[in-house]
Amino acid sequence: MEIMERRLQGVGLALAFFSGLLSAQPPVYTLEDCMRYALSHSIDVALSRVDRDDDRIARREAILSAFTPSINASAGLYSNFGRTIDPETNTYRNIASFDNTYGLSAGIRLFNGFEAVNNLRITKTASAMGLSQQRQEEDKVCLAVLQAYCNVLYYSYLHSVLQEQVSTARQALCKARRQEELGQKGHADIVQLEADLAGKDYERVAAFNQMRDARMSLKDVMLYPVEDSLIIDTAAVERACRQELLAGIPPEEAVLAQARNTLAEVEIARAKVSNARYALKTARWQVLPSLSLYGGWSTRYYTYPGRAGYAAPVFGAQFRDNGGEYVQLTLDFPIFDRLSRLSAIGRKRNELRRQEMEYERTLRQVELEVRRAVQDCQGAKTAFVQAERREEVSEEAYRLNTRKFEEGLISAIEYKTVSDAYLQAKADRMNALLQYYIKKRIVGYYEGIPYVER
Repeated sequence: MEIMERRLQGVGLALAFFSGLLSAQPPVYTLEDCMRYALSHSIDVALSRVDRDDDRIARREAILSAFTPSINASAGLYSNFGRTIDPETNTYRNIASFDNTYGLSAGIRLFNGFEAVNNLRITKTASAMGLSQQRQEEDKVCLAVLQAYCNVLYYSYLHSVLQEQVSTARQALCKARRQEELGQKGHADIVQLEADLAGKDYERVAAFNQMRDARMSLKDVMLYPVEDSLIIDTAAVERACRQELLAGIPPEEAVLAQARNTLAEVEIARAKVSNARYALKTARWQVLPSLSLYGGWSTRYYTYPGRAGYAAPVFGAQFRDNGGEYVQLTLDFPIFDRLSRLSAIGRKRNELRRQEMEYERTLRQVELEVRRAVQDCQGAKTAFVQAERREEVSEEAYRLNTRKFEEGLISAIEYKTVSDAYLQAKADRMNALLQYYIKKRIVGYYEGIPYVER
């Protein structure tokens, strides 16, 4: 029993040890995981969030300025050692005095050319525009991650294919050397196969270096620690590519209509036109009089500490007796201000024209981008179909020629040519598949689907 218990304890410790090793392994990142990691660490996205905080503060200030008065409280101490005016007799006296004042005032603009209302609209539009700008920065980061991620996948696939080719070339060389010993192959074929093996091994090393460089670029885009290992999920993207192939490409006009309504740059350009229009309205209304309402309360306490035989008054009684209130209604007429209001109207009108033209240019650029993206996606799909067919044919030719080379029916040069064609066909198929995947994700983005929510 004791031996059995010790064995069970040993098995438990071993399982705990191996489970700890498994839990210590770095996580496998999918494409969406990489995008989310990049968004949570991107400096550009963080800066756009700070700008959104500024927009919220401006919105709050506009609301308070439109609906709440400004309130001020004041208190003052004044001590005089020379000639001063006696507040009781309103005559000059050359005696030391002490004066203590208190005041509370409030004021609000009742009408100022609808400036407060238009500022509310401008800040509301600016908040929406800030949200669109943040989304635009997030989309840029996600697109950069998508491209870098696909580069890692391509060079990883190319490296694995070249490893397979190196292994095949090494096996062919070993078999050819045995055939040379039997007199079935010449020395020239052996030399050619050795050169082919060296070439394949060189390409494998070059692909490995490119894969490391692509992985480093992905870490840079994600702001991932360079010294840590980054493991990505290759099978998930392969499945996603196949799903995108089955989903098909949406009509060009439908994508364009959706892009005009949801694309971030279009929303930003439209918001700038709206803000320019509100600013022009505010400038035009500034030629009218402004109406303001003010009210307040004040009191004071004074005494003459250096006056002989003077009894200082009670602070509370004088504080109460000297109090006074006032209400003021002010109507301000702008008569002549060196044509500054008319100049402001002209500048705001020009700004509105400028933003309207920028909006039209943005729409045209978006139309060109959408049409180009849809056409590129269609072309990438056609290229992938052809690349896949080419790989199938090249694989069949490679298999047949491998059998012929083993039987001595073709030379090493012919076999190398077929092998290189098969390798290039496999690399081209993977490249075409990833290019189609990128193009399809871009078309989906123009449809209003964020990259990270795909």
